[in-house]
Amino acid sequence: MSDQKPKRAVIFGRTLKRLRYAWSEVSRNVLGGDQIINFDPELPDEDMNRLRDLVDRCLEAPAGEESARALAARIGQSYMSLNEAGRERFLTLLATDFDVNEEDIELAISAYTQCEDPELLPKYRRTLRTQLDAPRIRLLTQFNALPEGVKFLVDLREELLSLDTRKEPKLANLTFDLKMLLSSWFDIGFLRLEQITWDSPASLLEKLIEYEAVHQIASWDDLKNRLDSDRRLFAFFHPNMPGEPLIFVQVALVNGLAGNIQDLLDQTAPSTDAHEANTAIFYSISNAQRGLDGISLGNYLIKQVVASLKRELPHLKKFATLSPIPGFTAWLDDQLDLMALTAFNNKEQKAFEEVAKELELEPELRTFLSVPDWHTQPKMVEVLEPPLKRLCAYYLNLKREGRSTAMNAVAHFHLSNGAVIQRLNWLGDTSEKGIGRSTGMMVNYLYDLDSINQRSEAYSHSGEIAMSNAVKTSAEKIIKEIERMGSASAIPPGA
Repeated sequence: MSDQKPKRAVIFGRTLKRLRYAWSEVSRNVLGGDQIINFDPELPDEDMNRLRDLVDRCLEAPAGEESARALAARIGQSYMSLNEAGRERFLTLLATDFDVNEEDIELAISAYTQCEDPELLPKYRRTLRTQLDAPRIRLLTQFNALPEGVKFLVDLREELLSLDTRKEPKLANLTFDLKMLLSSWFDIGFLRLEQITWDSPASLLEKLIEYEAVHQIASWDDLKNRLDSDRRLFAFFHPNMPGEPLIFVQVALVNGLAGNIQDLLDQTAPSTDAHEANTAIFYSISNAQRGLDGISLGNYLIKQVVASLKRELPHLKKFATLSPIPGFTAWLDDQLDLMALTAFNNKEQKAFEEVAKELELEPELRTFLSVPDWHTQPKMVEVLEPPLKRLCAYYLNLKREGRSTAMNAVAHFHLSNGAVIQRLNWLGDTSEKGIGRSTGMMVNYLYDLDSINQRSEAYSHSGEIAMSNAVKTSAEKIIKEIERMGSASAIPPGA
């Protein structure tokens, strides 16, 4: 990576500086500068008590009043002044001391269930609903009206997700409260889709470099190549988080299905004329805000990007991905001793053994895959391709234990959106990461616009995994071999 790449801490530091200044102005204008409270970064017990009092004051202030928002700003300033240990103590305080009151809930339930007057039922129902909302939710909601307050809450949830809830189980409840708030604020109706180009603000471009999670952006030249005339990059933005991409997708305009990510990202390769391309390849989808994990945005992003591309380039015929298969290598390593028995036909087994003898290796799949540079040795590559592609097809057909959803998370995402597992690409990603997580294989998920809704419903309702005939045939060869060997019962559910 170029030394020009910004570190996440630098971006976060800039946001923190802006927040501190903006929020200090809010609290100073309403509460006066003489009321600023300085906390020890570790948040010892004495400071914890003072912070608890500050939260109480905020909750007692009338909702919507300037004083409530100013107190929330002061609380936020206090949080940002703490170190990691102090912030965890602050979050634990919110999770435990400002949770729901179980006794009040029981009383509200009793009053509602015992009410015999139908006209009073709505009143008791409203009371019950109020008791079910933890007091801290009122505090969290105040941040929505503060400058960059929504971004603050997104980052707050990111920190919560990194904590060990086994130490304090109620932290999970606080995380859930934040998820519910953010889910309502990040409804698709509030988001806007924007195309990002090389002319976009530099501050936004450097965030793309930092947030890219699938294929690392190696330099500014690499980013410029990904924004060339035959490329498109789209992102979702929220009106209360200007300049902060929520999730973004990178698209290559090509002819036919792309099967190799190194070729697709080659900066020396000639550009394709976008108006002659017939296929849009989605080769990277990155969530830029970990605090929004679990809040579905990607499915809406793909559909809106397809609509945008169709308007701009109506001649495009196919929309597909070139996707990684994270988890395949880990699954294979766990199951290899059993699955290797099903992977070869007789002719392939003989060729495999001959190569093993020539290279003085044990004729075992595990031995071959343990050779660090196996993917650069033509003879090894030739004998490994057929069995590994079959095993990968079988893996993509597996479902989570006790559920009807695909085991592989990326497959689940695209299948739930109505895609088809169209083609496996042998050595489609020969980077260290690609070899390490999927033996270098990649997959094309095809979005057939005429059938995506039907396929999405079939997957959601019955767990039907849509595969092309070629991929299905590969998977079925493993399934039939397992059945022939009578070893299906030996494979753990979901293995």
